[in-house]
Amino acid sequence: MSTLEIPASRHPPQFFISLYGWTYWAPILVAGIIAVTTTLVVGLWPVALLVGVLTLACLAFYRDFERPIPTEAGVMVAPADGKVTEITELPHYAPFDGPALKVSIFLSVLDVHVNRSPCDGAVLWTRYEEGLFLDARHPDCSDKNQSHTMCMADAAGKPAVVVKQIVGAIARRIIAPVTIGEQLRRGQRFGMIAFGSRTELYVPRSAGWSVAVPLNSHVKGGKDVLLRLTPPASAR
Repeated sequence: MSTLEIPASRHPPQFFISLYGWTYWAPILVAGIIAVTTTLVVGLWPVALLVGVLTLACLAFYRDFERPIPTEAGVMVAPADGKVTEITELPHYAPFDGPALKVSIFLSVLDVHVNRSPCDGAVLWTRYEEGLFLDARHPDCSDKNQSHTMCMADAAGKPAVVVKQIVGAIARRIIAPVTIGEQLRRGQRFGMIAFGSRTELYVPRSAGWSVAVPLNSHVKGGKDVLLRLTPPASAR
């Protein structure tokens, strides 16, 4: 059963393997070392090689390297690595009490699964919901799958952006050690989802945000600009 994981150390330091998911990759590493050593001792070199490659492949999923974060004003960065599979205008989105712009990112098992804050802001509220384990590309997964939603406020304390972490058919773990009132910086790591999954970003339509990348493009979390403020027509 999927659970929301909150490590004792809320935000671990940057490491080339994500320390958010150390309780998952540490057993894989130990098991891999034991298996490779055992097969080498008995002379099964091909098996040892295969086990070693599979172990490294699993560990690569948890990779977490530093990213250059854009410093220009009026932008939001991608909250996750992956393919932009949906750009939708919602007539009404409850957290904003009005129209919203929704951007969905599908994370394959080959993508980095660390989530990053799209902008500077304080955590206004969070919500964890139980649900199904539909494929993260399924159109109903946004409403039916287990998820963790985080709403961030602007300088005036009003809801400015919502980031939703959604499990998939393989992903069964959401790690999101954020607390109400916590200040996040643009590009800051705030959690991860284990294996293939989906991350969604919502902003108020009235705020003037426009999507800076085309549909089906691949983005890098924290590094690539996903949204850009559109100046009013009078200012163009």
